[in-house]
Amino acid sequence: MSLPVIDIAQMRVWERMTWESGKTEAEVIQRAGQAVGVRAQQLTEPGERVLILAGKGHNGDDARQAGRHLTGRDVKLMSVTDPQADLATLSSLLALRPALIIDGLFGIGLSRPLDDHWSRLIEQINQSKSPILAVDVPSGLNGDNGQVQGTAIQATVTLTLAAPKKGLLLPSAWPYVGRLEVVPDIGLVPCPHQGEVNWTMPDDFRDYPPRRPVASHKGSFGHLLIIAGSLGYHGASVLAARGALSARPGLVSLRPQPEAYLPVAAQLQSAMVAPWKDQLEPPESTSGFLIGPGLAAPGLPAKLKTSVRQLWKSSPLPVVVDASALDWLPSGNISTKAIRLITPHPGEAARMLKSTVAQVQSDRPAALRELSRRFGDCWVVLKGHQSVVGRATGDLFVNSSGNPYLAQGGSGDVLSGYLAGLLAQPPLQEDPVLTIRFGVWRHGAAADVLQAARANWILEHLVEALGRIKNTLAL
Repeated sequence: MSLPVIDIAQMRVWERMTWESGKTEAEVIQRAGQAVGVRAQQLTEPGERVLILAGKGHNGDDARQAGRHLTGRDVKLMSVTDPQADLATLSSLLALRPALIIDGLFGIGLSRPLDDHWSRLIEQINQSKSPILAVDVPSGLNGDNGQVQGTAIQATVTLTLAAPKKGLLLPSAWPYVGRLEVVPDIGLVPCPHQGEVNWTMPDDFRDYPPRRPVASHKGSFGHLLIIAGSLGYHGASVLAARGALSARPGLVSLRPQPEAYLPVAAQLQSAMVAPWKDQLEPPESTSGFLIGPGLAAPGLPAKLKTSVRQLWKSSPLPVVVDASALDWLPSGNISTKAIRLITPHPGEAARMLKSTVAQVQSDRPAALRELSRRFGDCWVVLKGHQSVVGRATGDLFVNSSGNPYLAQGGSGDVLSGYLAGLLAQPPLQEDPVLTIRFGVWRHGAAADVLQAARANWILEHLVEALGRIKNTLAL
């Protein structure tokens, strides 16, 4: 299940409750160290060198314990207590070019600036360019506010323990955290905390989507109508349609602008393609809309924008809006309880809020809440690193999957198509936030699987991979 994002004080309370229950620190350290060792094993190949840097505290104990669970690796353990005296030894070990460094120098308790000797030691580690696995938090980073205490480890992966610490989700921390992963079970008592912001785990979707009845037919799973594609931007509509088809609604129809009809229709087989007409005439079987991908050509008809606004305000069906159509939405309340979803990236969110990207990124949960409030309490996927899902009130969910190689033109079109394809299915409309979270997670997980398998994947491969992801995937 999803995990609350907590602060350091809450983590200390959780630990204290665990010790009071009779569990020992040694038991927890053993479990944490095993998890770190397993992840380090996954990040290296047999025979490769792993350098473990262990400090005085419990993070150091976790790192030392990790070494006992590394098999078939050349493990070097260095206990670092005096950074000035230990610098020469560290230099000689780094000269061996380890395939992985495990950072266990400092833990979540660090709240003071590091002195010059520690700063030089950490800078030397960073300059080695070896991949780094940070235990719980990168050494030198404040786990509460995401600020660097003078200097900090620039981790490739941060394996945080029990639950995410709120400072690790702040943009100031991202260059140091790298990929954030969570080990939820290290032997502590059940988490006593709840939070407004939660971290999505793959197990959240273990039994989702529900199995389809044996006697189903295409009418059981909805008909998505996509309004997308214009001259020079037909590819976005094709990717959105393919993303939608990957979600497997019963039917998908696409209405590109007339100038884009031929190149769009030539690339799609399963979707029904017809050129946009002045008047929107959705098929009677329509159960959801996607509007926006590839509608960026100048001079689009005014009736198109008017139709979009009318659908947003009053359609009894789910409406997903992305890309250029986000700028056409009317603010204020809508006259229906039907599902509404927008999927802006930070630049689009800044335009919609009449703000700046920096302001959006400085407090992504607040930006998401304000977007939802302005546009009728709609659901929002604020895309980007650690995409956030939610609305004006209630829980927010930070996505745990995905990687920087999703930063390709068209990635968002695949996502919006996939989400709309899910939400057009009546059985998946009952719990829209779970469906949206599932779609966002699966989109990122597909990219993770692709990146592990090949270095040159493109978005057509992403569409194919969407159907091959297991919901129990350990990330």
